Amino acid sequence: QVQVVESGGGSVQSGGSLRLSCAASGYTWAIYCMGWFRQAPGKEREGVAAIDSVGMTTYADSVKGRFAISRDNAKNTLYLQIDSLKPEDTAIYYCAIKRGNGGCLRDRLYTYWGQGTQVTVSS
Repeated sequence: QVQVVESGGGSVQSGGSLRLSCAASGYTWAIYCMGWFRQAPGKEREGVAAIDSVGMTTYADSVKGRFAISRDNAKNTLYLQIDSLKPEDTAIYYCAIKRGNGGCLRDRLYTYWGQGTQVTVSS
């Protein structure tokens, strides 16, 4: 059974940093994507960063240069380093994993999701 658990959210001031973590377990696929998505109040969920099984990363244009996705294969843990936080980054951040390495930023292709972690940025 695939399980995905996020942690690391919180409340920070504009310009601050956070690192989100995602522990994924129970999957056996050799080819997969792991991604971070967010949903702000009143908005649709959007993909912000993803990494595939060979380490190729993809970012939404709105976060390039500020967000960095990485993975520790030994710990089966995905990270999202968020720097220079802005109030518009306030959202629930979700981690997800899917089989296959196509469309890694397309949330509708993902099967397994975590419960989400809240990030709140104050100005």
